[in-house]
Amino acid sequence: MPETLFELLSHHPDDAPALGGLDRPWMSHGALRNLAEATRARLNAFGIGSGDRVAIVLPNGPEMAAAFAAIGCTAVTCPLNPAYREEEYDFYLGDLSAKALVVEAGYDGPALASAQKLGVGVIRLRGDRAKPAGWFELDGDESLAEARETGYAGPDDIALILHTSGTTSRPKIVPLLHRNLSASAGNIGATLRLGPEDRCLNIMPLFHIHGLIAAVTSSLAAGGSIWCAPGFNALQFFGWLDLAKPTWFTAVPTMHQAILSRAERNQEVLARSGLRFIRSSSASLPPQVMTALEETIGAPVIESYGMTEACHQMTSNPLPPLPRHAGSVGVEAGPLVRIASESEGRILDAGATGEVVISGPNVTPGYEANPAANDSAFFEAEGRRWFRTGDQGAIDAEGYLRLTGRLKEIINRGGEKVSPLEVDEVLMDHPAVQQVVTFAIPHDKLGEEVAAAVVPREGQSIDEGGLRDFAAARLAGFKVPRKVVILDEIPKGATGKLQRIGLAEKLGLVP
Repeated sequence: MPETLFELLSHHPDDAPALGGLDRPWMSHGALRNLAEATRARLNAFGIGSGDRVAIVLPNGPEMAAAFAAIGCTAVTCPLNPAYREEEYDFYLGDLSAKALVVEAGYDGPALASAQKLGVGVIRLRGDRAKPAGWFELDGDESLAEARETGYAGPDDIALILHTSGTTSRPKIVPLLHRNLSASAGNIGATLRLGPEDRCLNIMPLFHIHGLIAAVTSSLAAGGSIWCAPGFNALQFFGWLDLAKPTWFTAVPTMHQAILSRAERNQEVLARSGLRFIRSSSASLPPQVMTALEETIGAPVIESYGMTEACHQMTSNPLPPLPRHAGSVGVEAGPLVRIASESEGRILDAGATGEVVISGPNVTPGYEANPAANDSAFFEAEGRRWFRTGDQGAIDAEGYLRLTGRLKEIINRGGEKVSPLEVDEVLMDHPAVQQVVTFAIPHDKLGEEVAAAVVPREGQSIDEGGLRDFAAARLAGFKVPRKVVILDEIPKGATGKLQRIGLAEKLGLVP
């Protein structure tokens, strides 16, 4: 069984398509392996080999996917958001102890200024639109370090480093080993029954675990192909769908909602699309959106549950004919998944509500240089090492996990605990509501109060009082939002996820 990124690339026919992109010929699996070998030799010429950290700042597209795969076969990949400011690059490049930074040949942005300031070597990636999608050469100063000859990385070497989001604390470094990536790619491939005939349309950012593992690595591991869009654009999505002819795509709920809003006017494209399924992950998918997607696009929607520390996938709803339940993130899909006491290292009985914990070969060995975080995140029980996800939920009698929210996002209204997801689901039933996020706002006596940010459907208006009355008829009184903010758009994070923590501050609701 493959245990490294290079081994994942090494078991497929040379002429099978691997990477595609807009107005580009396909790169084959054989050509991708050749690119990985050429990249290893070039990195070695720069003195870079296994264990050396290479930050990558590239726009979405086939070159970014190819760079992640090819560089990752030899060195440690550290993809960073191209939209960061210079002070953010100062933090991440310094925190990573990056040996080199890979940027496009003509790049002259803040990442370059930061690298020069910190003494990080700069390597230029030069593509060629006349060549297959993803093809590149690396140019740089071969005096970066003394050249050395190294082989490909091994199973216990670090393949990928990402940071946690850091919404409530300093971002933590998450190292993921080659065996973590291999296990996760296998888990996703098995869940989705991926094979050489499958093609993923990637619209996810490739500095995030979702796109890197669910779209790119799992597809390559299965011998399939990925058509890499230059980012997400709901206006262009249906044109890409027609051009790429994928069998599936994966996205976050806000992307699915944007696609859904334009689906009716693109029925001809959908009728000939041939999608086998649609995948959703990285945030809870409102049941109403899942139902509308299936009815409008005509393909089953598979909601999965993942996080960076698990190298993405932990649970997933299965493909038909097995049941998939709206509002549930599915059954175990790789690691063992249990419910544990939130205050002690004890696995709870089936049906109990508590913290979701996982154990398996896809799970990070631990945060880097952060013993305090590891002490709180990991515990031993029943002869296994478990990781605390920070999510609250319960597993039903059929083995399906239902999340009630992030523990840090549960609203404590004077001692009454409110699940934001429960309130979201009720408000989404209102015919004029397009999107909703329930969140906490400070209250001088209760500690926290319930609030909701709402986006109306196109051409419709929402009355705050009417929406509260709608909620009051369906929820206990303490769960009804006392404040409703009507917006044209709800602020999102870099990956398109709606973020509850900090939303009160962003909307100016904190005194």
